Amino acid sequence: MNRFLSTHLKISTFCSVLLLFFLFCSCAIGQDSEREQDVSENLDLQEGLEIKILSYNVHHCSPPSNPALIDVAGIARVIIDSKADLIGLQEIDVNNERSGVNLDQAAKLAELTGMNFYFSKGIDYKGGAYGTAILSRYPISEMETILLPQESGTEQRTLSVLTVSFESGHKLRFANTHLDFTSDSNALAQAKRITGYFEREKLPVILVGDFNVEESSQTMGHLDKTFNRTCEQGCPNTIPVVNPRKTIDFIMYSEGFGIQTIFHEVIQEHYASDHLPVFAKIRLVN
Repeated sequence: MNRFLSTHLKISTFCSVLLLFFLFCSCAIGQDSEREQDVSENLDLQEGLEIKILSYNVHHCSPPSNPALIDVAGIARVIIDSKADLIGLQEIDVNNERSGVNLDQAAKLAELTGMNFYFSKGIDYKGGAYGTAILSRYPISEMETILLPQESGTEQRTLSVLTVSFESGHKLRFANTHLDFTSDSNALAQAKRITGYFEREKLPVILVGDFNVEESSQTMGHLDKTFNRTCEQGCPNTIPVVNPRKTIDFIMYSEGFGIQTIFHEVIQEHYASDHLPVFAKIRLVN
């Protein structure tokens, strides 16, 4: 009898533990579902096209920890791992002596990631070119390079713009820039040129880049009148990659087209560049 009771107690105890385990798992799953639902409710998300965006100053594909190395594959890995659909890259070398006279970094990154690309030259540099690039998982057209205002003695900066066409039938204008770092007044003049360019735009616009100013600056204040940021306040710092102290890299989109931010993140990638890459997921509902 004692042996029977002992066995019965062991079975009862095991069943109780098993029941508690399943109850715990059910609660955890329920909490995860509630968290996902809360996000949807807060954003009031509608049906539409989800687009993943990356903005990345790649430091001419030279890892800060090894300045003599040009590691295009390292930058390509960051892009591939992000699963981004549209990418704006700053500080791209094309066929120059610093990175290699036979190395077109824009074309090579497009090849390694399997994307379409457009290079926008800012300046002639060491026998080749230096500027920005756009990569797109989707077909691109109507590519343009707009020269931005330039104060005496400063480097020419550009705005590159193109049209992206999606399988759903949606179209948008994707723009990438790298503003001047020498003065707020020059950066502000460049920002005014950008907003002026898009003043009569009929398609939604996504603008990304290294703006070289912080969110409290006059330059960002001006851009905020036309564009919404994917991080509204207290945007995570993007530079330097170790103990970042400043936020100067942003993803923005035009108002009035039903675009919603789903997610914003500064990716903690500390090897490939001196900037952290900025990632956002948005939804285009119109």
